[in-house]
Amino acid sequence: MKVTQAELVISAVSSKQYPQEALPEIALAGRSNVGKSSFINKMINRKNLARTSSKPGKTQTLNFYRINGQFFFVDLPGYGYARVSKKERERWGRFIEEYLTTRQQLQLICHLVDIRHKPTRDDQMMADWLQAMALPRLVIATKADKISKGKIAKHLKLVKETLQLAKDVPLIAFSAETGLGKEEVWAALQPYIDHKVSTTLENKSDSPPRGLA
Repeated sequence: MKVTQAELVISAVSSKQYPQEALPEIALAGRSNVGKSSFINKMINRKNLARTSSKPGKTQTLNFYRINGQFFFVDLPGYGYARVSKKERERWGRFIEEYLTTRQQLQLICHLVDIRHKPTRDDQMMADWLQAMALPRLVIATKADKISKGKIAKHLKLVKETLQLAKDVPLIAFSAETGLGKEEVWAALQPYIDHKVSTTLENKSDSPPRGLA
């Protein structure tokens, strides 16, 4: 996809603040500092639309990025960041849960994990819940430039086994530095970008794992 327009529309913490457009939304979930902002910037060929930081826990809202007037990337607060108070993590958890369980525009969740390491317990909890939701998902193994090309397949196998991914869940190695996996990710996203928003998510009622925010 050639991106000609990209903008941060709103940073929301409740459904009252969500964009009103009936556009497909692709949510990005992952641990703090897994590289969600870098992923967005690389995918749209912009250096600083999504603010990156070496400090985990920077994203504290649902950030809606409208792309080409066709769909939204929705960057969720990273989970697993311990230096945030329990009260604040619970607040994040509430508005993340509200979005994931009620937002009808949500078409796909991209679950980002760090390819360099075995997925954490929090990664596994998120993967288990996403599977229980029965919502389409894509797993993106970031920071692939940090390991040798010859070891990528081995690391992907560990991710797949640890998260117990079903055969129909795509797993793509990605690098925000080199662009590895970028075209493959766009190809995986395209059917959801083209999909007309429906009401199939109305009856989601399962709660996400506690303590992820």
